[in-house]
Amino acid sequence: MTARVLMFQGTGSDVGKSLIVAGLARAFADRGLRVRPFKPQNMSNNAAVTADGGEIGRAQALQARAARVPPTVHMNPVLLKPQSEVGAQVVVQGRVAGSATARDWQLRKAALLPTVLESFARLRDEADIVLVEGAGSASEVNLRANDIANMGFARAADAPVILIGDIDRGGVIASLIGTGAVLDPADAALIEGFIVNRFRGDPGLFRDGMALIAARTGWAPIGLVPFANAAARLPAEDAAALSREPDGARGGGVLRIAVPILPHIANFDDLDPLAAEPAVDLVRVRPGGALPGDAALVLLPGSKSTLADLAALRAAGFDVDIAAHLRRGGRVLGLCGGYQMLGRTITDPAGVEGQPGSRPGLGLLDVATELAGDKRLAAVTGRTSDGVGFGGYEMHIGRTEGPDCARPFATLADGRPEGARSADGQVAGTYVHGLFADDAQRAAWLARLGAPASDLRFEAGVEAALDEIARHLAAHLDLERLLSLSR
Repeated sequence: MTARVLMFQGTGSDVGKSLIVAGLARAFADRGLRVRPFKPQNMSNNAAVTADGGEIGRAQALQARAARVPPTVHMNPVLLKPQSEVGAQVVVQGRVAGSATARDWQLRKAALLPTVLESFARLRDEADIVLVEGAGSASEVNLRANDIANMGFARAADAPVILIGDIDRGGVIASLIGTGAVLDPADAALIEGFIVNRFRGDPGLFRDGMALIAARTGWAPIGLVPFANAAARLPAEDAAALSREPDGARGGGVLRIAVPILPHIANFDDLDPLAAEPAVDLVRVRPGGALPGDAALVLLPGSKSTLADLAALRAAGFDVDIAAHLRRGGRVLGLCGGYQMLGRTITDPAGVEGQPGSRPGLGLLDVATELAGDKRLAAVTGRTSDGVGFGGYEMHIGRTEGPDCARPFATLADGRPEGARSADGQVAGTYVHGLFADDAQRAAWLARLGAPASDLRFEAGVEAALDEIARHLAAHLDLERLLSLSR
């Protein structure tokens, strides 16, 4: 029997599509349905390693987790990872398939529709319902001709559409009605209902608004969803979430960790477990600010374009701040791209990130990186140099070697040494992502930096947040109507 399908598109980016699909995936899975999430095309530098050895957008991995199934490359068959100069890296069914500028991509993407539909068919064969997430705005009719992410996919798959608007940003009535007005009539005919998301206040005050939208469009009003506080406890889909974090945000934690926020930051959900710790004051610093002098740790996160972000780090003066931090006895940890920046040199002989060449690194670790070879995508476990276990994943291009690798950051379960440490122990680098989501590893770092012990169970908290959002959506959306509209 062919699975039902229901697609969720938005009036714009960041209206809550990913979260609603995740919450519904958990709600329907709790009803005993076999649920699969699907996003034809995603653009994000927050990616996850899949069970079948590829990579997909982090939001689809979270949605798979919500549906209680392992993530696969077919849940997000086309992933664009923005990088400098060369536009975006193109990942097809989990593997790098080259790069493209924005203009080139508009001409190229239509050829990938058969691949997208193949992945979609695979998921339908193993599910009762497939929840499809669109990308960006459904009203970008100027890009409709070769679209595979929104109405182009919906037409090809004959998928009914639920349109989501965000009332928190204002103008939700106009954005919903206006989207229907600008769409091609055959596309607009696929929209069956609408959701108004992120409402604050008395829902009775928007009852007439819901009725007006339904009357003007003929769409079924599926629900008015209040702001979900649990969303803050889940990984963000892309860097748009970082724009909502104030520069130098400071809480009441006794341990200050400083993080330079660079233009091509990737897999920044590595920071989430630290931000959730009550003893930690995670200070995100953008160019124009200065790293706080009282930080115990400076953390350099991953990057989709290490050389460009290294240049941005220097232009912002963060290299001077880091040198002063080390003179004060502070510690520095580089994750993936941040690890590569800590070395003596970064060489890009094939122009993976732009023009071929070599650039000096920060020189804080006696290692050198060559951006070459296949991308490594793998779940890993191991123990750090202090004997504390961890689980995480690798997702990187490049080989890093040098004398400081003789003092590895960790030893992986297969016996392979991983990462590097400086002789004085102040500087360390690793390719392992997800390190701080491991409760034992995070607790060891906090103790090492002088913070009090915490009973935070991060992964359990993610599960609890998914359950809470599922209950939230069940209380405010007509789930039976959604199932009846799927086909």
